[in-house]
Amino acid sequence: MTDKPIRVTVWNEFIHERTCESTRMIYPDGIHAVLSAAIREQLGAAVEVRTATLDQPENGLTAEILARTDVLAWWGHAAHDQVSDAVVERVHQRVLEGMGFLALHSTHASKIFRRMMATSCMLRWREAAEKERVWIVDPSHPIVDGLEGEFFELPQVEMYGEFFDIPRPDELITISWFEGGEVFRSGCTFRRGKGKIFYFSPGHEAFPLYYDANVRKIIANAVRWAAPRGSSYVGDGRNIEPSLSPIAAKHVVDESLHAHLKK
Repeated sequence: MTDKPIRVTVWNEFIHERTCESTRMIYPDGIHAVLSAAIREQLGAAVEVRTATLDQPENGLTAEILARTDVLAWWGHAAHDQVSDAVVERVHQRVLEGMGFLALHSTHASKIFRRMMATSCMLRWREAAEKERVWIVDPSHPIVDGLEGEFFELPQVEMYGEFFDIPRPDELITISWFEGGEVFRSGCTFRRGKGKIFYFSPGHEAFPLYYDANVRKIIANAVRWAAPRGSSYVGDGRNIEPSLSPIAAKHVVDESLHAHLKK
């Protein structure tokens, strides 16, 4: 991974941009286009970025595309139920094999994120265009590399609040405070198999949050963090016969142990 570009696929439902004029004004070419541009802008030649959308054959995520994907960024909201179960299974298997996965904003309710978390992944929300203060609570983490200060603010957002029904994160990177008083675990990491997962909540379709410099830097940093590294991965159960080191056959049970077990 150090010499070859990280192969990124940015997946988007691409529904709000086609059906809602206010969203189309913010993201005329789709949220996926803005996310792709942000990743290229931050990482340059270190990445190769493609996009995929719900309406494409096999939801844009064929086995061939996923095999050539090191990190999959996912934005979903209005059509979680329209994603094929076969595609969910395919993505899940690739994550176990080592593909990184970025779950953005309402992806918390997607089939694939709920499959990987094995919980409802539900939360509280409010659409009041309120301020969000994103506190960096793990300042040494590479996902927040290059950010200045202890927090940054987003002027208008959709509120997400606790309780957020997810497993305990492996790492908590950011916690958000909202103008209405709620708090939320807005940046969390998980590991499943060999794959690394980053959930990051800022990014509602009604607000231009993916143009914010801090949000763009976090997403690009997360791509670099989630890229596959390490040794080979074998997820299947396997019978090791013969053993790597010689083992003498043991057919005689110690009689004292046998007597003890019969008591």
